[in-house]
Amino acid sequence: MKPTENPQRNLAIGRRSFLSGAAALGVGAGLAAPANAANTTAAEKSTIALRDQDLPFIATEETYTTDELIALNAINDDHVEYLRETGLAELGPGRIGDMDQAGINVQILSAHTPGVQDLAGQEGIDFAYRLNKMIATGPMVTYPGRFQAYATLPLQDPAASADELERAVREDGFVGAMTNGFIGKKFLDHPDFEPLLARAEALDVPIYLHPGFPPKEVFDIYYRIMRPGYNDEYQDYILSGSGYGWHQEVLTQCLRLIMTGTFDRFPKLQMIIGHMGEGLPFFFERIVEDLGDVTEGSLNKPIGQYFNDNFWYTTSAFFQDELLHLLLKYISVDRVMFGTDYPFADMKQGTDWFKAVDLPREAKEKIAFRNAQKLFGIKV
Repeated sequence: MKPTENPQRNLAIGRRSFLSGAAALGVGAGLAAPANAANTTAAEKSTIALRDQDLPFIATEETYTTDELIALNAINDDHVEYLRETGLAELGPGRIGDMDQAGINVQILSAHTPGVQDLAGQEGIDFAYRLNKMIATGPMVTYPGRFQAYATLPLQDPAASADELERAVREDGFVGAMTNGFIGKKFLDHPDFEPLLARAEALDVPIYLHPGFPPKEVFDIYYRIMRPGYNDEYQDYILSGSGYGWHQEVLTQCLRLIMTGTFDRFPKLQMIIGHMGEGLPFFFERIVEDLGDVTEGSLNKPIGQYFNDNFWYTTSAFFQDELLHLLLKYISVDRVMFGTDYPFADMKQGTDWFKAVDLPREAKEKIAFRNAQKLFGIKV
């Protein structure tokens, strides 16, 4: 295998390199160009898209960053360059122009993973506050009605996170919070995070379970590639992230939250997961069959019921008809929301895809904007 001339440059990374390569190869596990549903002809899709050209959209997983956040989380100089090139930090006319071209009415903003959740102490608390205030006093004011936001939380301190969530919701009008995978070596089902979960339930706002990169021990066992010549483009980094690891990790956290009784203790608590359910539709019947009996005596409800009572799902970056239809086989249409994963996925590609999806108009309105209006208490 021929080594690359500059392997570090390939760490400039994120999903852009991975996605462009996958698209060129015609693969991408749902991340490349959307495939037409086999039972819907091109002519039928064109007719449906024309019918639904006027759909409003609330995009529910849309990312931003700042120079300060890049400095905190970037892996190296090439990664810094990549993050700047994506347009993540652009929260003005450029982003609004992309939204207008795609027909996106509202973006719900979230800080680029892992946000500040790995930063301990007062430094993390102050950083989270600055980011949240920057969004509240910047784009949310400059472009009224076009931006909402999830709070960034200093998760190394769960009590401070609960307080910052309440402040951001009550003072700044934020619609929930976003977390990013492992918090140190813990998931949100750990008892340490019960103050945050209780506060989110009391405030009646959701927590978005975005993925994040694993701790070193997990990375070394599951993802590290040591064989010479097979990691020249940091394949293990992508394997642990957008190429695979992120998605199974989010689903694992969801199952842990259910199986440890989180939603029995906090029955009104709501979580959001992206990427068309992070693999849940594929595994749903096996989960219900194999885990249903063994959890019957420890949970208040059948395990599958929690996925319809306590979770919401977004389409972010997975613009494929068949995946949406599979999700809707198991999850109520009242629980699914539109998202693009901008700027890592193309907004217009997302809205063009969804306008052509073969679903009743009422169902498409729910996914495009009505469910988000209901969950977040906002209006298009």
